[in-house]
Amino acid sequence: MGTKEIAFSSVDANQPAKFYFNSAPAHMTYPTVKIKRSEIVPNHLGSIKNSNDRNIYKYIHPLGVKSCQVVMGMTVLEPGNMWNSMPCHTHDRRMEVYLYFNLPEDGVVFHYMGEPTETRHVVMRNEEAIISPSWSIHSGVGTQSYTFIWGMSGENQTFDDMDHVEMKTLK
Repeated sequence: MGTKEIAFSSVDANQPAKFYFNSAPAHMTYPTVKIKRSEIVPNHLGSIKNSNDRNIYKYIHPLGVKSCQVVMGMTVLEPGNMWNSMPCHTHDRRMEVYLYFNLPEDGVVFHYMGEPTETRHVVMRNEEAIISPSWSIHSGVGTQSYTFIWGMSGENQTFDDMDHVEMKTLK
């Protein structure tokens, strides 16, 4: 809120940088901050056994870079792992957007969403984004490992505030 200008540039014009960002209405002013991946300590989750060995990099959150209503980060699946956010969950007090990338041209992610008792899948390709409403589960499985940026918007910024869904409930 209140920032009038932000400049983005690429180091190499032959390989231009790609920019993606989420936004939500702001009711407070926080400083504009450049966040370097090298400064973020990843949170390791999952396991090889469950094909969801991954590192979560939290960029915008209450204990890091502050925002009024946005929480944002990136999840990187380790090679040979394909599942994200499984077992799945919902966020009753915020919505979430996923931007999938680092997929080859013939690679896809099957993104699962919907009410836990009536899920559907959407085929996602490299650099495609999808919105998950607060009432919807969100999970994905790829044809190979991939990366995604997740951004949540809502009044609750507690990362671990999730309404877990038991596997036996999914349909």
